[in-house]
Amino acid sequence: MTPGPRRGRPGPGARGRPAGQGRSGPGGLGRAGKAGQSRPGVPVSGRRTEAPDTGGTAARPAAQPGTLPTRRWRLVRAGSDAVPPSVRRFMRRARRRRLRAALPWASIGAVLVVGGLAAWLVYGTGVFGVREIRVTGAEVVSPEAVRDAAGVPDGLPMARVGLAEVGRRIAALPAVERATVTRDWPETLVVEVVERTPVAAVPRADGFLLLDRSGVAFRTVPQQPAELPLARIAAPGRDDPATRAGVQVLGSLTPELREQLAELVVDGPAKVTLRLRGNRTVIWGDPSLGEKKARVATALLARTGDTIDVSAPEVVTIK
Repeated sequence: MTPGPRRGRPGPGARGRPAGQGRSGPGGLGRAGKAGQSRPGVPVSGRRTEAPDTGGTAARPAAQPGTLPTRRWRLVRAGSDAVPPSVRRFMRRARRRRLRAALPWASIGAVLVVGGLAAWLVYGTGVFGVREIRVTGAEVVSPEAVRDAAGVPDGLPMARVGLAEVGRRIAALPAVERATVTRDWPETLVVEVVERTPVAAVPRADGFLLLDRSGVAFRTVPQQPAELPLARIAAPGRDDPATRAGVQVLGSLTPELREQLAELVVDGPAKVTLRLRGNRTVIWGDPSLGEKKARVATALLARTGDTIDVSAPEVVTIK
């Protein structure tokens, strides 16, 4: 039996083309190009492969069929030309605004830090501590006694010294009327002492007790000072009414009476008598109207008489 014609695709040479010749030209080349060649990355079979590196470096290994190639990333910093000038100007202005906004807070913080450090150095350390106590105006009382009364330990921070309290402690000394304490930075306290000025001398068994204008008995000397009158007072002291009356009378005397005064006798707050040189006596009474009594008694010194009574200055008697 002779086989009949086969159904299906036409054989070689069908449709008027020679066998082995493709559509693209002679030699049997089709759309895929010449036989045995393929385009890089796209083989004839339709699978994608890694193209060979033609840059002169070592060839990369081909990717396995069915896998994607590995990509390697590298961080590259763009040059200044990559940022537009307008963006650069905006960024500069933003930085300046941030700096201007932070500057006041930074200044305040710096001031606080510096102030805290300075306060710690002044109040908390001995860097500015007391190293010397300089005493001025002390003649009756010794400088050593003043320093002992001050009670300021060596090295105590100057800023922590209570000046008023130190002055009160020094003024408690009998011969000191008042004391002023100041700081002489960085390490010296200056104490200015005002001593009491005596106005009368009270005779005692062990010498003469000196009284100041406030009636304070502050010192005992072995002999009566020539410039001071005697004061006969039973219990001399600031709290004694008779003492206060006697020193008040002494403060109201005129220079003429003070020059002739030999002795002040105080038998009580209202019984004050002046004994003048030449055995003359002025009965003063109480210390009230002191200036008027002093003027009247001074005017009567030129008259004769051993006793002048000015206890009532409106009615004066002399005998």
